Amino acid sequence: MRRRAPFGDVVGRQLDLFADEHADLVRDTAEAERAYDRAHRDDAEERYADYSDLVETGTELLAELRDAYAASLAPEQAETYEAAFNRAVAQRFPAFALEIRDT
Repeated sequence: MRRRAPFGDVVGRQLDLFADEHADLVRDTAEAERAYDRAHRDDAEERYADYSDLVETGTELLAELRDAYAASLAPEQAETYEAAFNRAVAQRFPAFALEIRDT
């Protein structure tokens, strides 16, 4: 029998909600990354700035979601939850994963 990850269900529902509520942001971030990847050298800096702004916005929204729930938990549970949330973000929304650990 496989053991479920702590907080797996709640994190999954939270990320489903984020994906639904912020579908435009997720799509725009992916498009901005592709635009940066295809950009000519002269335009690359501007394209990266666009992408970076979207990543920052997504990361902040995810961190707010994470931190609001973590505040309702005991400190040791909050730490476990935050780690599970960050891992799930890395799997589902890799563009936002690098910065989520720093917020």
